[in-house]
Amino acid sequence: MKTVYHKSESRGYANHGWLKSHHTFSFANYHNPDRMHFGVLRVLNDDYVEGGMVFGRHPHRDMEIISIPLEGELRHGDNMGNSGVIKEGDIQVMSAGTGIMHSEENANEKPVKFLQIWIIPNKTDVTPRYDQINIEENAVQNDFQQIMSPNPDDAGVWIHQDAWFNLARFDKGFSKEYAMHKSGNGVYVFVIKGKAKIANQILDERDGLGIWDTESFVLEAEENSEILLMEVPMKLPS
Repeated sequence: MKTVYHKSESRGYANHGWLKSHHTFSFANYHNPDRMHFGVLRVLNDDYVEGGMVFGRHPHRDMEIISIPLEGELRHGDNMGNSGVIKEGDIQVMSAGTGIMHSEENANEKPVKFLQIWIIPNKTDVTPRYDQINIEENAVQNDFQQIMSPNPDDAGVWIHQDAWFNLARFDKGFSKEYAMHKSGNGVYVFVIKGKAKIANQILDERDGLGIWDTESFVLEAEENSEILLMEVPMKLPS
């Protein structure tokens, strides 16, 4: 098993006043040649947006974009006619494909915190699409809850890539083995809350650990924890 450990404090950081963002991988003005991606996981941003502030309308193309709100609410609008609010307990996905334009707004007074994740797709020039679902209503304790996969008929949202996302809400002391869905995939483990251990590596809140060249690993909660597991192909599309 091979691993790469990213301490929370090692992430890139941008403070725009109304927007504060921690970048696990190179993004915008943060460039680290050693932190360009983990397989096809290209962006993992931990964002904080002040109340009443707006990401103006901007374009995306040929990227799978996933947003997971952790606190507050974020209003979405795009040129496909989609509009609405995503909030804690939801997951949103956009397949940018041939091109989309969208905006995001914190329409409330309270700040919003959310994870913005980009996955390089296995298909380009697809028809753009949008989806959002509530994942809280199917939440499970002390198990892996699948919230994304490559299969439209499977649990969670789906994307154009052989990638699976799971949430783990583990009580202190609970452990469970995670098995890879596909050979050649790796998992990037990100601790949203709490503290966890994989092998001999302790992961504190907002730490990340990439794992590959293994069929499985054991995740153990050192405290009551909420952990996001992002399984992705390690080989970039040709």
